[in-house]
Amino acid sequence: MHAEVDLRLPLPGLSPVCGKPIVARFDGGQLSSDGGILLLAQVERRLGIAERLARCIEDPRAPDQIRHEVAEMIRFRALAIAAGYPDANDCDVLRKDVVFKMAVGRLPETGADLCSQPTMTRLENLPGPVALKRMMAAMVELFCDSFEQVPRRIVLDIDDTEDRAYGQQQLSFFNAHHDSRCFMPIHIYEAISAKPVAVFLRPGKTPDGMEVCLVLRHVVRAIRARWPRVDILIRGDSHYGRPEAMAWCERNRVGYIFGLAGNKVLLRCVTASAEQVALDRLDAPAESKVRRYAEFWYGAKTWKTERRVIARLEASSQGVDSRFIVTNLAGLPKSLYEKIYCARGQAENLIKAHKLHLASDRTSCTKASANQFRLLIHTAAYWLMHTLRARAPKTSFWRDAQFDTMRLSLIKVAVRVTELITKIKISLPTGFAYQHGFSTLAARLAKLPP
Repeated sequence: MHAEVDLRLPLPGLSPVCGKPIVARFDGGQLSSDGGILLLAQVERRLGIAERLARCIEDPRAPDQIRHEVAEMIRFRALAIAAGYPDANDCDVLRKDVVFKMAVGRLPETGADLCSQPTMTRLENLPGPVALKRMMAAMVELFCDSFEQVPRRIVLDIDDTEDRAYGQQQLSFFNAHHDSRCFMPIHIYEAISAKPVAVFLRPGKTPDGMEVCLVLRHVVRAIRARWPRVDILIRGDSHYGRPEAMAWCERNRVGYIFGLAGNKVLLRCVTASAEQVALDRLDAPAESKVRRYAEFWYGAKTWKTERRVIARLEASSQGVDSRFIVTNLAGLPKSLYEKIYCARGQAENLIKAHKLHLASDRTSCTKASANQFRLLIHTAAYWLMHTLRARAPKTSFWRDAQFDTMRLSLIKVAVRVTELITKIKISLPTGFAYQHGFSTLAARLAKLPP
């Protein structure tokens, strides 16, 4: 057991500076290390994420005994995740924090404490399948509402990521490729704006054609219900280029461009082009690469029709490398491959922001429904950080900053909170390095419509 420490005494072991002793005590008053949460709280109020999700959940508690509203708990959890506290256990530490209390809507000193870890855990296990479907639909509604004008065209990038399981959890499978027992949640983002559209928890295996088709149908129909005439392009790698998915896109006026795994038939189709690019490589400088494109119509045995296939052929000192994509788009092969298909690599950075910077792989609950709820709350935290970043001036450093950079620079700022009779005083450090950026964002958030 650890020895008891009297927190009223000075901290021991601090070396003197210029001959003067250092006396340090835990007597600084009402301080918080997360002053930037007040900016995110403004974002959350404008977006109304907590209320959107809370309306989807039926609260079984007796109304006269409720101390923590569902919307308050969701808001608390999303703000904590954005600030770098991804676990429900963190609620026990943060429930008395003056800034988090203010962000949730309670007075910093005289207001009641926020919910504890057991209460938050009960919330995570509360939503059932119907509530989760409503919440996922609410997140698509949030995506649509985030646009001031209906866009003419949107590009949806779909991909999955390894999410390692911590035990015998529902939906966890052993994945030989990743050599782990895991989930493989599907993430969908709008590529032009980098906004999240949907995140689905699913087993740790490659999705089949019917599953991909089901996900696309759910998302596209929800968007088209709001925007009937919007042009939609779906991009994904080869295991999303399933015949069921492509056929559904063709029937529903949806463009697609998917990777296509190479095989002997496809390689035979580009034999002549591959030989030519290899010959062209002989006339090029020693360390250079020569790239050419070819296109043809191809119908696999599992397809009911032929489709347009584009081949990228690249010759180097290692030989000729052939890559294939399948699409229903018109346009030049080079442009389709380099400007449209390859741009889907940005989706990996968006997943990184969701999974690494916001720790959305903390899916350690036993029930799949609880883990899906966690993914939704982490997506809410993504919305907070993304919207805060988007309010920065276009020429500002913050406009392209990663979420972890924003957290360390703008969220993790110490503040002193003083609750007075007529107002609440927030004192930020005089030497705060990012005063200008913080002030600019606060001013821009104040102009957001309520």
